[in-house]
Amino acid sequence: MISQVTGQMLKQMLINASANIENHKQELNDLNVFPVPDGDTGTNMSLTIGAGEKALESLNPQSVGEAAEASAKALLRGARGNSGVILSLLFRGFSKRLKDLDTCDATSFALAMATGVDSAYKAVMKPAEGTMLTVSRVSAGSAVSAAESTEDIEAVLEQAIEAGRTALAETMYQNPVLEKAGVIDAGGKGYIYMLEGMLKGLRGEVVEKLETDESSRSGDKADFAQFAEEDITFTYCTEFMIEVQSDKDVALLKTFLDARGDSVVVVDDDSVIKVHVHTDEPGNALTEGLTYGQLISIKIENMREQLAEAAGASGPGNSAGEPEEMKDFAIVTVCVGAGIESVFSDLGADRIITGGQTMNPSTQDILEQINSAPSEVVFVLPNNKNIIMAAQQCVNLTEKSVVVVPTRSIPQGVSAMLSLGVENDVEGMGDTMAKAAKLVRTALVTKAARDSVFDDMEIKKDEYLALVEDHLTANSESEAEVFDAVAKKLGEREMEFVTIFTGEDAVESETEVLAAKLKEAAPEAEVAVIFGGQPVYQYIISAE
Repeated sequence: MISQVTGQMLKQMLINASANIENHKQELNDLNVFPVPDGDTGTNMSLTIGAGEKALESLNPQSVGEAAEASAKALLRGARGNSGVILSLLFRGFSKRLKDLDTCDATSFALAMATGVDSAYKAVMKPAEGTMLTVSRVSAGSAVSAAESTEDIEAVLEQAIEAGRTALAETMYQNPVLEKAGVIDAGGKGYIYMLEGMLKGLRGEVVEKLETDESSRSGDKADFAQFAEEDITFTYCTEFMIEVQSDKDVALLKTFLDARGDSVVVVDDDSVIKVHVHTDEPGNALTEGLTYGQLISIKIENMREQLAEAAGASGPGNSAGEPEEMKDFAIVTVCVGAGIESVFSDLGADRIITGGQTMNPSTQDILEQINSAPSEVVFVLPNNKNIIMAAQQCVNLTEKSVVVVPTRSIPQGVSAMLSLGVENDVEGMGDTMAKAAKLVRTALVTKAARDSVFDDMEIKKDEYLALVEDHLTANSESEAEVFDAVAKKLGEREMEFVTIFTGEDAVESETEVLAAKLKEAAPEAEVAVIFGGQPVYQYIISAE
């Protein structure tokens, strides 16, 4: 019988938990029902708990409180994706309960599990059943009940695992998406693997990590040195804002700019027009803008000069040299793809974190950029639904004032940045960006990474997929059929501006077909094509 857990024992239990999740990472990834890789559950849980393992490796904990606190802090900063954030919250509550204890008995251990569950439920805005939260709650409840009748921590963990497995099997029927796909919840299964690893550590066993040939992509950065000056078609990145004083059709301004440059974005909110264009004729662009009203802000930058500087730097604001001038506010954004990164940089992003669909950055990754940003007020644009929770954890980890704008896609992030005006009220700016993000619709074209059943559609690996606002709109072996479905769906609502961001696998002839179909669906809309360079999605489409 094991009646007490020491700091050293808890350390081995948590290291085992990390190894066990790592060994089953791909299995957990394969349980994901979403047909597109999205920083899959197994990868995010493994990277998150792996941060805790690294913190413990060099630690010689003298108490369970010390071991729990060290791992909880590391998990919080290393959390990636929603599953990783929830895992970190479970450990945060677990740590709080054990904080002042040298050793813990069965009751303390079980109550610590329950406190972790409470912390996770309180932090999740809309907790859903049939998820990792459900499995952890049932497991912790069983542990508390078992501890009332036994002092054996091994028996308590065994009962927690048994109850958790039962709850895990039920997740298939609690979540309609899982039931249609015929799978259990990936996060819940990851939680069981964690407990199983901990139980082996309690017994003095060591879980060895299996050999893997997967390499981490978390350090990927855009290499500006590979771009030549001749790759820049137009020299000047030109941005200006117009206080509207004319009834002149704004669509005419976009047509004017399209004929004289690229990367054209024009946003009109009735009282203000915000313009972004790459052109060799910034003076002509400004002169045309004056026909709509008074210019209230202007920014013109020579992109050829910027390229020369960026070739020796890692991103906006990260080059060596003179300290950056402090600003009223700064923007930190997450995106991937050289073209998309360039768009956000042109729009004024102070820090760009390379990441997104298959590379969810950790809370620490985001926090570092927040702390290095040249302002005490920082707005964070996650641009992916699986990164929002990790970004929100940063709010309480820095002395800066941080506002997370819950942007769920690249088009929402671009729209949010374009909405920024001259007001300096932090709350007002956050609300403005959030509202602007909701006005744009996002469509995605990609290929299925796995067989799946999603949104009542049976999907086969390598089929073309179209998703509009996260809902599967079409799947087919024919890309043309998917293009038709996207155009039809977006054409159900009026569109003034459509922007197509082309991915690294996009084919020019197919891009032309897509643009033509969108133009046919919305004849009055301005359709623009911008090189995005993003992985996973051949096309990201913004409609507003």
